[in-house]
Amino acid sequence: MPLPKIDQPLFELTIPSNGDTVKFRPFTVKEEKILLIAQESNDIDQVVLSIKQILTNCIQDYDIAKLAVFDLEYILIQIRSKAVNNLLKFRVSDPDTEEMVDLELDIDEIEIVRSEDHKKIIPVTDTISLSMKYPSIDFIKVLRQGEDAEDQAGAMFDLMRDCIDTVVEGEEVYKIADFTTQEVTDFIDTLDGNVLNHIKEFFDTIPKMRFETKYKLEDGTEKTFVAEGTETFFI
Repeated sequence: MPLPKIDQPLFELTIPSNGDTVKFRPFTVKEEKILLIAQESNDIDQVVLSIKQILTNCIQDYDIAKLAVFDLEYILIQIRSKAVNNLLKFRVSDPDTEEMVDLELDIDEIEIVRSEDHKKIIPVTDTISLSMKYPSIDFIKVLRQGEDAEDQAGAMFDLMRDCIDTVVEGEEVYKIADFTTQEVTDFIDTLDGNVLNHIKEFFDTIPKMRFETKYKLEDGTEKTFVAEGTETFFI
């Protein structure tokens, strides 16, 4: 006689970047193992692979490749809250004294921070503009893989190129995916510094998960612990 099958409850959430509704289940021991491997690894490839696997296992009928980075962060923390509870207790090392401090995180208090300066439409000329799309977890992996300044610059250029969704000229809309990498590269090479600054601002102000809480050291010094982005899932 086989062991009984345990049915997992399903929950719904709204994806922050596009308003889509998805169903998900809490992670189980299987996903807990994947999470532990990611927590203990300093390998960005392993971390990204673990995140993808957890999302693929837990989300129903949705292409995770469509998710922006802050969507991933939000969904991951919701999956964790349903698997355990809203309160997460953890320890951190103070960056100045290395003193270990006990903290508590209420998942309901984690929010997505949105900058008023964030813009997805970037003007190029009076008649031409760029429509940007949010980077996925794969793009973040590419960005972090550079080991020196030249690698980082190349990775940043790749990220910028891959996050241009369309070029709009008057009533004409050009989908970047319809052009070769070289064609897109040649187009980007013609952009002036002001446009590149706007693109950089787009990346600098992308919405992200953020949590902060105050704590005191043994000598009474008050500090603030801040977790942003995917850090909110792996603390």
